[in-house]
Amino acid sequence: MNRPCSRIVLLGWLISAGFAAPVQAETKKPNIIVILSDDMGFSDLGCYGGEIQTPVLDRLAAGGVRFSQFYNTARCCPTRASLLTGLYPHQAGVGHMVNDRGHDGYRGDLNQQCVTIAQVLKTAGYRNYIAGKWHVTKHILSAGPKDNWPLQRGFDRYYGTIIGGGTYYDPAGLTRDNTMLTAGTDPDYRPARYYYTDAISDHAVRFLADHKKQNADQPFFMYVAYTAAHWPMHALEEDIAKYQGKYDAGYQATRAARFEKAQKLGLIDPAWKLSPTAENWESVKDKTWESRCMEVYAAMVDRMDQGIGKIVGQLEQQGDLDNTLILYVQDNGGCAETVGRQPDMVRQEKPTLPVIPADQILSGSRPPQTREGYPMLTGRKVMPGPADTFMAYGEGWANASNTPFRMYKHFVHEGGISTPAVAHWPAGIKAKGELRKEPAHLIDIMATCVDLAAAKYPETHDGQTITPMEGKSLVPVFASKPIEREAIYWEHEGNRAVRAGAWKLVAKGKNGPWELYNLEADRTEQNNLAGSERDRVEQLAALWQKWAERAQVLPLDPSPEGAGKKKDAKKAAKKGAE
Repeated sequence: MNRPCSRIVLLGWLISAGFAAPVQAETKKPNIIVILSDDMGFSDLGCYGGEIQTPVLDRLAAGGVRFSQFYNTARCCPTRASLLTGLYPHQAGVGHMVNDRGHDGYRGDLNQQCVTIAQVLKTAGYRNYIAGKWHVTKHILSAGPKDNWPLQRGFDRYYGTIIGGGTYYDPAGLTRDNTMLTAGTDPDYRPARYYYTDAISDHAVRFLADHKKQNADQPFFMYVAYTAAHWPMHALEEDIAKYQGKYDAGYQATRAARFEKAQKLGLIDPAWKLSPTAENWESVKDKTWESRCMEVYAAMVDRMDQGIGKIVGQLEQQGDLDNTLILYVQDNGGCAETVGRQPDMVRQEKPTLPVIPADQILSGSRPPQTREGYPMLTGRKVMPGPADTFMAYGEGWANASNTPFRMYKHFVHEGGISTPAVAHWPAGIKAKGELRKEPAHLIDIMATCVDLAAAKYPETHDGQTITPMEGKSLVPVFASKPIEREAIYWEHEGNRAVRAGAWKLVAKGKNGPWELYNLEADRTEQNNLAGSERDRVEQLAALWQKWAERAQVLPLDPSPEGAGKKKDAKKAAKKGAE
């Protein structure tokens, strides 16, 4: 009569002793979190040479790997399209921004020949979440089509902004799932003080907690797309206070300190020259205002890092940190745009414009006023940071953000396309604090997710033929193994480049001459070898041209007025090789 009981006891002992091999041998699919920040430079993070306090990202880097040669596409919309689909942005239909320029590579909308990471991972059993900026569709109004909104592109839950920019205190285009709302009338999120970076972080944490309660048997993919540190320079006073006086020494001193630190961290070769400083601090007329711009910028980055800390803390609390790949990247280099730096305006004591109702849905990335009726202030007579200010931090500080590289957002020289990339996954990345010098690109994120999820990238979807993946899985690179590819390519607004091995061919503008650099010896692009390496220029130009023809890049930088007109892109592609 005791035999059934004895068998149960024996079975329990075998399981506890580890003899239930078939059960324990089953590998649990990793969770994946991709974090994307906005308009930040290569050297802004502490673990990439910066002085801004980013202890959470520094900790993730120390517990995983950092890439020293990871690339984006030089601009917000194309980067998001590329990251989400594993294609070059033109192949996904977003070669420029979210406006239709009359050609398939420039429709300003994700096309139906691509799929998102969420759509692919859903077929492998994943739940998918997104918090933050979407910015890959021209349909940004609540009454318009929603076929390219997150829930129609594979995500299960969404909180964020459909459009690309705006105030941090009352963002336009704010959306939960498929419903637009306002920060002041949102029934589900009522913080004592609304700040968009915090809202993104808080919703990411909420999605994680709800997943654990409701869908713990499934792995998850989460895309966290911060708007920090995109203009306007909006930050909370307690964060700004940390950086008071930090930048009083100016651009050159900041760049020199970052250059030295990045060398010590092994991120840049001591043999590389620091690119020239863009602006002279001694000639700045209002140094107090100019310093404040960078103080606010630093505070925005700091706040984002605090939010990432909330996400990491939630993962730790629910026991998911060990088997979650966290991958942090940036959408383009530091931004030299001069938005809001002129004209000089003065704050008024009382509102001068009509009040905007709290429930009125806002649109547009540059609001003319606050809801209370105060004009949005620009220029040097007001300090950036508060809700009624709207300005960018300017070229001098963007140059510092991009230390040690040349150029900025928009351009495909290294300053425009180089991003930090931090990968942390204790269960899958055994390296701790190591660097990876393998060149990689945002197109590789889809391939990495497909690899880790054991998913199948589709040949067709909803009756449409799907463009094959362009990227390579980064899983071998995590283990310090190389990946093979012909080249990596870029084009944005006529700026174009190709990198094959150590060699990079790059041009500024669709009519600009080709420049050639050996990035192994000169990644700061100071020694143009196009004149002495004419055969190599021709070979790489031909490689770029072949890619441009197959990847829907041509015609270069089309305008709506020029839609349908053929342009001689081959002539532009070969210029400089003659």
